[in-house]
Amino acid sequence: MKTFLLGTVCGLGLAAGPTLAADLSYPVKAPVAAVPVFSWTGFYIGANVGFGGDKFDYPFNAFQRQLQAEAPALESSAAGNFSLNSIGFFGGGQIGYNHQFNNNVVAGIEADFQWSGIEGKLAGAALFTAPGVISNASFDIGSEIEWFGTIRGRLGYTWDRVLLYATGGAAYGKVKSHASFNANGLVGPLPAVISASDTQWGWTAGAGLEYAITPNWSFKTEYLYLDFGSHALFSNAVNDVANGFFSSASMDVSTKLHTVKAGVNYRF
Repeated sequence: MKTFLLGTVCGLGLAAGPTLAADLSYPVKAPVAAVPVFSWTGFYIGANVGFGGDKFDYPFNAFQRQLQAEAPALESSAAGNFSLNSIGFFGGGQIGYNHQFNNNVVAGIEADFQWSGIEGKLAGAALFTAPGVISNASFDIGSEIEWFGTIRGRLGYTWDRVLLYATGGAAYGKVKSHASFNANGLVGPLPAVISASDTQWGWTAGAGLEYAITPNWSFKTEYLYLDFGSHALFSNAVNDVANGFFSSASMDVSTKLHTVKAGVNYRF
């Protein structure tokens, strides 16, 4: 009897073995989360500070003609250019939009505006002497860029969070210039003060590097060359028909600028 019961128990155990094994779950590896691919596509806004300078050019022309009876007219002229170095800091902000293509090419557009302290000045004094006359003379001339901005296209290539790009477009800026001359002792005081302020339009080109610190924040550094063209500082003429005398004089201001800046952008 004992032998029969023991055999029955063993048989039941062997029959239940496969069933219990089938109920046991095998270890399964957890799915690996896919790393999201970074994209530069979207709108952004940011701020920057920078340093810049180059030179202000002042091309000038002067002409004089005096008629003489029964003789050729007396004529004289002068033309040339002198330059002042410019230097200073600036700061402002930018706004733009990027689109990243499947081949990692990034195209976009950006507009920026800067408050500027870039300027160039030249002032001096001289002593003129002539028989019985001693004259002190002084002069002061200069220009400053009060503010400037650009509207540019951007085209670059990205390696994940690193974006290298070229950029170019239109540039504009408020350039204020002045010139004064004062001489005493020759024929009395001869002051002459000239000033001009104008918004100039030109072009710009450069390149930059941007790195995404987080999915929303990025750091950028950028170089730009800007040419604002020129505007007239002064232009005048005297035409004395009765005495056969004519004279004219003019001076322009041409502004060029190299800038390097660093900034941050926030992408939406």
